[in-house]
Amino acid sequence: MIGLETLYTIAGLMFAAFAVFNLTDRTNPRRVVNFAFWMIYAVTFLFGTLLPHFVTGCLAIALAVIAGSGKLGRGKIEERSATAVARREAGAPRLGNRLFLPALLIPAVTLTGTLALKHAPFIDTHSVTLISLVLGTLVAFGVALVMLRDSPVHGLREARYTMDAVGWAAILPQMLAALGAVFAVAGVGGVVSGLVTTWMPIDSPIAIVVAYTVGMALFTMIMGNAFAAFPVMTAGIGLPLIVHQFHGNPAILGAIGMLSGFCGTLMTPMAANFNIVPAALLELKDKNGVIKAQWPTATLLLVVNTVLMAVLVFRF
Repeated sequence: MIGLETLYTIAGLMFAAFAVFNLTDRTNPRRVVNFAFWMIYAVTFLFGTLLPHFVTGCLAIALAVIAGSGKLGRGKIEERSATAVARREAGAPRLGNRLFLPALLIPAVTLTGTLALKHAPFIDTHSVTLISLVLGTLVAFGVALVMLRDSPVHGLREARYTMDAVGWAAILPQMLAALGAVFAVAGVGGVVSGLVTTWMPIDSPIAIVVAYTVGMALFTMIMGNAFAAFPVMTAGIGLPLIVHQFHGNPAILGAIGMLSGFCGTLMTPMAANFNIVPAALLELKDKNGVIKAQWPTATLLLVVNTVLMAVLVFRF
């Protein structure tokens, strides 16, 4: 059966390839550090279920130490021959808007797979959306190789350059999501619920909705990731108050709640992979330029999400 373990293996092999490419890149003076970082990350995917929790925790700490040391480096992008450059320039007009096809295939295959494979006997139905997402990514990768007449190895090598440019911030969402799960298990949601019931009129469903959506945005700004905020705020406010006390729809709660959290993502430097890394890659003079451009839209969307939650969550 195809399940999460299959997806972890695919991801682990990809990160292991990034590690090997770094180790063999003599243009990167810190290739050994890069190799260690990506190989440790690969091991957590390939052997995470086999390793004791203590060992996995030590590997996570090692990743944090390497990232915090500032020793990760980047190699020089391989120089392309004049023939390769000419072929690429000639191919761009030929392909035109078809260059967007691989990117559009990912959501299309993901949606189709989610709907078509949910009853397949060889698919873990609890993970059908993630499986479809990985399938869509692989299909898009294959189509891109055919369109560009390129090799899988070269495609992985180019992906490695991108990952090296992003650096440690590439793994930040997963780490923050795990931190959110730890907070939920530790009972932080109960603390949040206690604060809300103390300071908010709990007999008003509208007030509870505002507390939930705004709380999702604010906690996301602190944590840097909506996936980290979601289990805490949902356990503290969403489930006990909106769903159980006022009989709100949990599906609508989850969907709009996550969107409210994403509004916070747009407004915080803690979401480094979304806001700080792009500013660095674009060489912006103001490292907070992306955030300053996004906050008016994020604030407006938060208001819209709050209104939608108040209107829809108790009616369906």
